[in-house]
Amino acid sequence: MTTLHTMRAGWALAILSLLGLNGCASYHTHYAMFPAETSGGETRQVRVSWQSAEYPDWWIVDDKATPIRLETQCSDRVWRITDRSHDDAGACSGDVRACGDAGQDLIAATGRPATTNDVCMLVQSPADIARVADIGARFSLLVSCAPAHATVKRADEVVNVDYLRPSPVAYTVHARKVPRGSLSARLPAFNQNECKDD
Repeated sequence: MTTLHTMRAGWALAILSLLGLNGCASYHTHYAMFPAETSGGETRQVRVSWQSAEYPDWWIVDDKATPIRLETQCSDRVWRITDRSHDDAGACSGDVRACGDAGQDLIAATGRPATTNDVCMLVQSPADIARVADIGARFSLLVSCAPAHATVKRADEVVNVDYLRPSPVAYTVHARKVPRGSLSARLPAFNQNECKDD
């Protein structure tokens, strides 16, 4: 009976594998939009967003999530906040973080040019968060870097690359979680009319 039971369990596992892992997941979009100052002192909207796949507790796969995108109104700079499960997690240490970009960022506290080993953005709380997939409806984001230049020249155009102002006090972010593909999953749009003078 033990051998038969083991064989049945093995077949059941094989069948579940053939059915694919995606069929058991529920998919969500997470996002938040909030006003904040940029390093240049402009009040702009900041948008964070990511996607997640959540599996039942009994399933063999852990929940998964994309990196967090952080975008600032009127700016072309897009930050990717990653964890160790992402292919492009970067060299800097930290659980959920974004690393500096040499030539683009400065460490705000010292003015020193940031490197890829420096953490520029860090999900600071809840303290036990090690993956984007574990982030809930509220988290704290610490910003430690500022742009080396708020604008850059690309071809014949001057482009804004400013972003969320660094602060020793973490920003509190309240994110919505909605089923992916639903009408409510559409990300709030930036008002580009406010960028005409930038």
